[in-house]
Order: sequence, then structure tokens, then C-alpha cells
Amino acid sequence: MKQRLPVITLFIASFVLTTFVGVTTARGQGYSPEFLSQIGIDQRLDEQVPLDLDFRNEQGKEIRLGDYFGEKPVILVLVYYECPMLCTEVLNGVLRSLRALSFTAGQEFDVVTVSFDPEETPVLALTKKRMYLERYNRPGAADGWHFLTGSEESIRRLTEAVGFRYVYVPARDQFAHASGIMVLTPTGKVSRYFYGVEYPTRDLRLGLVEAAANRIGSAVDQVLLLCFHYDPTTGKYGFVIMNAIRFAALVTVVGLGMFMVPGFLRDRKKTRLARQAEQSAGR
Repeated sequence: MKQRLPVITLFIASFVLTTFVGVTTARGQGYSPEFLSQIGIDQRLDEQVPLDLDFRNEQGKEIRLGDYFGEKPVILVLVYYECPMLCTEVLNGVLRSLRALSFTAGQEFDVVTVSFDPEETPVLALTKKRMYLERYNRPGAADGWHFLTGSEESIRRLTEAVGFRYVYVPARDQFAHASGIMVLTPTGKVSRYFYGVEYPTRDLRLGLVEAAANRIGSAVDQVLLLCFHYDPTTGKYGFVIMNAIRFAALVTVVGLGMFMVPGFLRDRKKTRLARQAEQSAGR
């Protein structure tokens, strides 16, 4: 499923201003609509991410992207470590959501942060990892939050698979790019997109539960998934009134049943005892 979200229409002007690096400045410097149209996120829900891609972890060890898949859903974060502004906001937003989430990286899910700058090194990745793990402060998170670097080919194949479009600006030695994160299934398929630099904890939790095919989470999460529906155009979970009404009706029926059944059983017992008493008296 592919759904393009343009970045230059008036309809999403406010979204552009909050989620794209330097757009206001870029317009002021005369960047063309053609240039800006190269930046964005094309939704590719259910797209298979190539798991055979080679990257390097924070220690400089060569790994396959598939090493982080197979058992748990994965939050994919695309940034570059020397980004002067937006990428830090993205990582900070992820951190805020993870700290508020009862799930823990490395247990119910993994986080894979990938630099899309092929010039960046594992040294930079390790520095970022140490910084964010210290602030996350969850036991075992070091095995669940990964910071990778890779070749231009691996980066290109990964970003194309998830629809992440960015442009290098030589004059500023920076990348113009969108902001957002993706939730992938344990098999590496794109499940959910969340835009901007703030990711509501409820939405992220529900996204992880759905991506994991309900193998994580609680009964409450299942109820919430009945009442809330993921809207791909906004990257958020919205309240579904009909599902909520159906669920409320079900709860009402169950509640009435729990109230009425004991009374019905008591009445039957009284009737039976009365008949037995009459039969005994008739003898």
C-alpha cells in the first residue's frame, strides 16, 4: 500500500513547518517547489524492508539488518547524528515516548536508529547511544536500542523501502529531510508511521501491539484497539464511535447478565424448594 503525502500543499502547510528541517529558511533562500517536493515520506504500509542489508553497529561490527528482527516489533528511526537541529528533536521525542511507555526496549520491542549519512562513523553512533541510554535509564536497554551506520547503497535501499525521501544540500553541508518514525513487524514489514517530533505514548503502544500481532500488551490494549482506529493520513489513532458503541453495548449486556442471572437462579431455587415442601406436605 503506497500513499503519497505531499509536502508543499496549503492543506498541510502547518505540518511542513513543524516536521521538515529548515523549510522556512529554504523558502527564504529561494528553494524551488521542485526541490521541496523531493523531501517527504511516502507511506508504504505492509512493504517488506530488505533484511539482507549490511550495516555497522556502534562497535563498528558488521551486522545484517535482519539481526534485529524475528521476535519483536521494531521502531525504526532515520536520522543523521551530526544533524544540527531536527534529528535531535526526533530522538528526543522518541526518548520521551519510550520513557512514558511501560514496555521496555529490548524486552517487548527493539529500536533501530539508522544514520542516512554514509559519511558518519560508528564512533558517532556510539556517542549518541551512550547519551540516550543514560537518559532512558532502563535495565537491559543497551541490547534493545541500536545505533547504526552504513554504506550509501544500504541506506538508499532502506530509505526507499519505507518511503523516506531526503536531499543533501552541499551549500549548507546538511540534509533536508522529513521527521517521523516507523513501526515494523517482527518480520520486517512496515506497519505504522508516526509523524513529527512528538509521538503520543498511547499511539506508539497501540502501534507496537498491532505490529506484534497482539503478542504483547494487555486486555486493555485489545479494548483500545477496538475503540481506536489508525488513520494513515495523520499517523495517529482516532476514536471510532461505532466500535465504542458496540463495545459499550456488549459491556452493558454482560453487566445485566451478571446482575440478572444470580437473581434468576435464586428464584428457581426458591421455586424448587417450595415444590418440594408441597410434595412433602401432601404425603
